Amino acid sequence: MAGLRPLAMPHGAEDTAKIIPRSELEKLSSGVLQPGVVPPSLSPPTTAPTGSSFDGFLGNIVSEVSSKQAAAGDAVQSVTAGGNVPLHQAMIAVQEASLSFQLMVEVRNKLLESYQELMRMQV
Repeated sequence: MAGLRPLAMPHGAEDTAKIIPRSELEKLSSGVLQPGVVPPSLSPPTTAPTGSSFDGFLGNIVSEVSSKQAAAGDAVQSVTAGGNVPLHQAMIAVQEASLSFQLMVEVRNKLLESYQELMRMQV
């Protein structure tokens, strides 16, 4: 460990490095999860889903995932067309849509496993 030294920036890199303005950092840090604080999008619903049954609940989840994927597609299309959507927002939308889809698939897999386990039970 005594022989380690800090890495130096390549020659001329000091001139090209950009300083991020404080206002931009504050905007970014406001979206970061704080310990013990539940963001509104992750808090449990305060009202019953439109369908008070399980299929209504699943239908709401599927429609939310679909809307996130559509929003991500619109954001990517806007970025590629030179619209006013920043690249980082488009990438965040794409990742959010991807994660929500993966979560939906895993919930489906768990439900299917549970159903199969119930079918294997002897009465």
